[in-house]
This record gives sequence, structure tokens and C-alpha cells, in this order.
Amino acid sequence: MSRQPLLLAGALAFFSSVAPAYADPCEAPLPTHAGARFSGTVRYVGDGDGLCVGRTADPREWIEVRLADFDAPELHQANGAAAKAALERIALLRQVRCTAERGRSGRVVSFDRVIARCRIGSDSIGNLLRHAGAVAGGN
Repeated sequence: MSRQPLLLAGALAFFSSVAPAYADPCEAPLPTHAGARFSGTVRYVGDGDGLCVGRTADPREWIEVRLADFDAPELHQANGAAAKAALERIALLRQVRCTAERGRSGRVVSFDRVIARCRIGSDSIGNLLRHAGAVAGGN
């Protein structure tokens, strides 16, 4: 008896059970120079240090941000989900003002996100996360 049908059936079962990976919905062009300023509402939180800022409900106008002043654990790491939840509690649907900065690499854009310091009122989101006891760590 051939094992090919059995292997094929097993592969199909595995790949049909794997959850699809959803990309974040942010689609606006990113600022490309340090000091660029933008503002809007936090429309989406992707993880503990990544969010989307937009002036309208149209994802084509949302700028994807990597917080310059807070490193959170990755979602698949311990405390990753808690870090995302903390950022959602602090920033989701809030008005923010952001300024693009250079990261450790010297670049303003990293992994398709602009590195920026964002503020709610006079407080940076990174400081608000630290004050709330959000777990830091990650890349």
C-alpha cells in the first residue's frame, strides 16, 4: 500500500487547521525622515509596541508606528499578549501626536513601521506604559 495518500491527507489536515496570519491593516505611506510629525487617533494595536495612527477610519490613511521609547515582548513570547493589552488600554482610540525618530540602526523605518515617539497629551506612550507597569523586553 502506498503511503502517499496518507501523507497527502495528513498534510492537508495540518495546513487546513493552521490559523491564517493576519497582516495589520495600516496602509499609509510612512514618514521617511527624523522629525516628521503626524497625529490622529490610535486605530489599531498590533502588539505591545506597535500601533496604527490615522485621522480617518480609512486604513489606507493609517501610519504604522513602532514606539521609539518602549520595547515590548513579542506576541509569541511570555507576556507578549499582556503587553499588547496594556497598549490597547492606554492608547486605543486615543488622540496622539507622533514624531519620527531614528532607531538604534540609524534608520527611521524598521520592518515596515516608522519609529516614532507618540504622546497622549504631554505624556509619551512609552512613559505611560512604564508607569502602568507594562512588561518591557523584546527587540
